[in-house]
Amino acid sequence: MFISATSSLQRTAAPCLSAVRNASFWSGVEMGPPDAILGVSEAFKKDSNPKKMNLGVGAYRDDAGQPFVLPSVLKAEQNIMAAKLNKEYAPIGGEPEFCKEAAKLAFGDSSNVVTEGRNVTLQGISGTGSLRIGAEYVAKWWPGNKTIYLPKPSWGNHTPIFKFAGMNVAGYTYYDPATCGLNFSGAMADISAIPEGSVILLHACAHNPTGVDPTPEQWKEMSAVIKARKLLPFFDMAYQGFASGDVDKDAFALRQFIDDGHDVLLAQSFAKNMGLYGERAGAFTVVCADKEEASRVESQVKIIVRPLYSNPPRHGARIAAEVMTNPELRAEWLVDVKTMADRIITMRTQLKDGLTSNGSTRNWQHITDQIGMFCFTGMTQEQVAAITKDYSVYLTKDGRISMAGISSKNVGYLAEAMHAVTK
Repeated sequence: MFISATSSLQRTAAPCLSAVRNASFWSGVEMGPPDAILGVSEAFKKDSNPKKMNLGVGAYRDDAGQPFVLPSVLKAEQNIMAAKLNKEYAPIGGEPEFCKEAAKLAFGDSSNVVTEGRNVTLQGISGTGSLRIGAEYVAKWWPGNKTIYLPKPSWGNHTPIFKFAGMNVAGYTYYDPATCGLNFSGAMADISAIPEGSVILLHACAHNPTGVDPTPEQWKEMSAVIKARKLLPFFDMAYQGFASGDVDKDAFALRQFIDDGHDVLLAQSFAKNMGLYGERAGAFTVVCADKEEASRVESQVKIIVRPLYSNPPRHGARIAAEVMTNPELRAEWLVDVKTMADRIITMRTQLKDGLTSNGSTRNWQHITDQIGMFCFTGMTQEQVAAITKDYSVYLTKDGRISMAGISSKNVGYLAEAMHAVTK
């Protein structure tokens, strides 16, 4: 009887099991939208035009259009390899020397944040990972409004980073399409209306994607309003040194806020200013009221990091630390980073001059007024489509171009193409 019932059950279940095997567990997973930058790169690769240009990717190239390994960074890596260091796990917070030097680079050697031990600085997985640690920390521990206000527009990854951590995301006026510059009055009005106790994200320098930064005086005014509204400033600093060629000048906004009495959050990336793109070297900092508070905060940030990735990779952080602590390499690096910044600035000037030479009567002053890796050209979606179709110049639909993709060999061609689609 028992055997018969079991056999009957097996025969009945067999079609059901077969149906499950025939249907995937993941059949309900929808296709995600394509990445905008990846789409530009894929289209570029398929184009056979020998004059084609890819102005979508945000990674530095030399004047020959090739990836650039900084001489100082190469020497630092050789020093690291010669030391034959082990491959043991890093601490949860990363390489201690790297964290110490990253904080000094950002805040300044003599900053009271550093000298009084008020900073909690942990190594992150470059800028993105450092922002995500910060997002998780704010989502769990910020006692105020769990909403972060981003400039409009902001880096495309900012929104998902904070949303996936459980934060609400809102925005404040920043860019002015009419002038291709900063809408300062609009920014101040919006910031003044942000609910007290909220979080505000600020690009420390070389705003991505617009290349539009406030002036020092405007930063001071923004600092005063942000302090009056009791907002928590979260600085994203991905381009220190790469923007102007001067690491101290590019840290002005962050250091001004510290001088004004703000306790800030900071995400740093060493991808651009050291060319350590694939090494994923970055840092996350919480500035605290005192050393005792810093100790408590550090314990909680480590608790966030542990289940995310346990501990960060060592190699890139070791290279960055060697660059920052070796006097000869540090001096050489400061020259290297200025070389990169100066090439970008030169390309801006040549592009603007090229547009004028082609007979353009439009005002292209914003090309040289903007700073850093990117330029918001002011081209419309229709003009972007035309320059891609007719000239094989590839860029994102918002008219943003990566200045690093421009060289002395193709800047004239780009100026001709931009003039043709905008006249």
